[in-house]
Amino acid sequence: MIKVGILGAAGYTGGELIRLLLNHPEAEIVFANSESNAGNLVSDVHEGLIGETDLRFTDAMPFDQVDVVFFCFGHGKSEAFLKEHTIPANVKIIDLAQDFRIKGDHDYVYGLPEINKEEIVKAQHVANPGCFATCIQLGLLPAANLNLLKEDVAVNAITGSTGAGQKPGATTHFSWRNNNLSIYKPFTHQHLAEIKQSLRQVQGYLDADIDFIPYRGDFARGIFATMVVKTKAPVEDIIDAYQDFYKDAAFTHYSEKSIDLKQVVNTNKAVVHVEKYGDKLLITAAIDNLLKGAVGQAVQNMNLMFGVDETAGLRLKASAF
Repeated sequence: MIKVGILGAAGYTGGELIRLLLNHPEAEIVFANSESNAGNLVSDVHEGLIGETDLRFTDAMPFDQVDVVFFCFGHGKSEAFLKEHTIPANVKIIDLAQDFRIKGDHDYVYGLPEINKEEIVKAQHVANPGCFATCIQLGLLPAANLNLLKEDVAVNAITGSTGAGQKPGATTHFSWRNNNLSIYKPFTHQHLAEIKQSLRQVQGYLDADIDFIPYRGDFARGIFATMVVKTKAPVEDIIDAYQDFYKDAAFTHYSEKSIDLKQVVNTNKAVVHVEKYGDKLLITAAIDNLLKGAVGQAVQNMNLMFGVDETAGLRLKASAF
């Protein structure tokens, strides 16, 4: 069994991670750390787990008892934590924050299995991709592989309220979010850097801008993205390339029909579809922001790192009805 420790276990990502690992055939949770909830039942905070576990939060961090630690911190806290704490060299780390996603003076592998599987298998430390970044990359990577990203790409994507975290805020409480729609961080979203990094990796260069407009949706979970790429390439060739690019992917699938969000919510799947209108290629992609966009992908990476079935603990039913 893979012995697991979780830091920041009281938030949305921590709760979803616990839910997955409780039902994982090869994993066992050793500790779920939350200083503010230490001693409380996990199911008192993550109430969807009532009757499934008697696990309690702890303020202890027994790293010598685990094989892997998941960082479910807010952005910027992982790097600070590692400066103040020592994790044994043999313990693997999967960081869900953005601290190590951009290549630099560290050994973290960017954890997008669709392009980095071989590196993830050998990695000691993995930086899990962002939610918007995962959805948009999976939509654009086959186009990058075809060398189609030569002009600016228009991207619009809408996310559920859980993408903003569990702590209430002005744009997350029900009375504001319900029956409402808004944009935020247009052209400046923090996930743009990792998106461009992966597109450069696949295409070899990227001179075009990614003009990304993020939307806040009035639903709890999921991301739906549309991308427009200008190209004269035949749509038949593009569809063949998308199908080929994802033919071995465990969770990313090309759909021949138009897609919708409920096909992926509550799963670790990504679905992608393309259509052509003149010289404009319309790409649509959808994921669950908490699963393929966060902890589902993190568990997928854990499976790869420990040599178990990539899909272990992740065969989840979509909330399609």
